[in-house]
Amino acid sequence: MPAKLQLMLNGDVLAEYELNKEKITIGRRPDNDIVVDNLAVSGRHAQITTILNDAFLEDLNSTNGTYVNGTLIKKHALKHGDVIGIGKHQLKYLNEPAGAEDAFEKTMVIRPDAVGMPEATGSVEIGASVKKIAQAEQQQAAQTPAAAPANTGAQPAAAGTRRAKLQILNGANAGKELELTKALTTIGKPGTQVAAITRRPQGYFIIHVEGGAGGQTPIINGKQIGTQATALKDHDIIEVAGVKMEFFLID
Repeated sequence: MPAKLQLMLNGDVLAEYELNKEKITIGRRPDNDIVVDNLAVSGRHAQITTILNDAFLEDLNSTNGTYVNGTLIKKHALKHGDVIGIGKHQLKYLNEPAGAEDAFEKTMVIRPDAVGMPEATGSVEIGASVKKIAQAEQQQAAQTPAAAPANTGAQPAAAGTRRAKLQILNGANAGKELELTKALTTIGKPGTQVAAITRRPQGYFIIHVEGGAGGQTPIINGKQIGTQATALKDHDIIEVAGVKMEFFLID
């Protein structure tokens, strides 16, 4: 079940919205996904970005600010039960957390810059890594993946049922390979630059998560990917946090 928001005023639930897109916008203008008709709410007030089972709230330089549980925020990793304050309205975030075992099964965190390329899967270490990345996103100008993949002039590489791998091209782990066995693989160096490769039915996509000097996003074949999810093709050269990797389809 996707996470959802309950729109409330004075304790009364006015509406419910499922977070069924990667990016949900909130504001007074009618073109928002969630429209809050109140003069204290900016035209485009805030947005929520969802990656797998995680949701990140970002204030869009609103006039009166965005609050979570009474605290003014700029960016915030949402937790089940959080109450978002926008103008006179509240939005309650509802997302029963998946068991730790499920989360470990879906996610892989790798550090291609570290000697030995440590990989955390199916252990407490991965949970800690994911939490650290979420905290970093809360503090920095972080990810803004779009609802649809960027138009790169090519179709997605392959159906998500196909296997794929990365080969490290430079640094301490040059020549090493890693198969992308999870629904989401987080690559990079937290605090410097992080990207995520997601496996979807349409194929594999890369998303800028956080960091990058001067707002630089990960690079594919010499060009920055920007803020939209971008389809990966066989033999694409990816650069994240100074480490170059080649993306391969295996079968």
